[in-house]
Amino acid sequence: MVKKNYIGAIDQGTTGTRFMIFDHESKIISSYYKEHKQIFPRPGWVEHDPHEIWKNTEYVMSKALQSGKVSIKELKAIGITNQRETTIVWDKNSGIPIYNAIVWQCTRTNRICESLKKESFEEEIKAKTGLVTATYFSGPKIKWLLDNKGDSGIKSAKNRLLFGNIDTWIIWNLTGGVNGGVHVTDYTNASRTMMMKR
Repeated sequence: MVKKNYIGAIDQGTTGTRFMIFDHESKIISSYYKEHKQIFPRPGWVEHDPHEIWKNTEYVMSKALQSGKVSIKELKAIGITNQRETTIVWDKNSGIPIYNAIVWQCTRTNRICESLKKESFEEEIKAKTGLVTATYFSGPKIKWLLDNKGDSGIKSAKNRLLFGNIDTWIIWNLTGGVNGGVHVTDYTNASRTMMMKR
């Protein structure tokens, strides 16, 4: 029996997660999609539950593999496309995020961005990162998380905290999570953090 090779694709979007399996000729073998909850604590604030996103990712992968009659061992690679600026900070020892994921649409960091502009950092940020100072990007979201969720437990765990956009969170969990998960991203996602020097 000839062993088949497939490619998987995780599409983790703002409203849900899809997993697709392609064969060698780029034909879709199977696909499965699941929505996740949108959380709006205040007007202009948008959050997602990182655990729900990860559980949904596992679920859609399992369902697509099952419906396509594909073994996980037959997947030769998995690509990820994701909501790039959505920001998560978590404890690498426990795997527990310090708060919900702050979604790219969220405007709660407006004061942080306005403060950076007022203190004349806007041009420096643009020169170094190629990005404008805006609530859209991850940098201000990380500051908000550390400033506003900085209770004593988090402060003592700072040397254990990891930051990532959704791709990093999924890869870390896919590769073992607290048991040696790999903390990585790629240039295209890193370029949207407002922290990568161009």
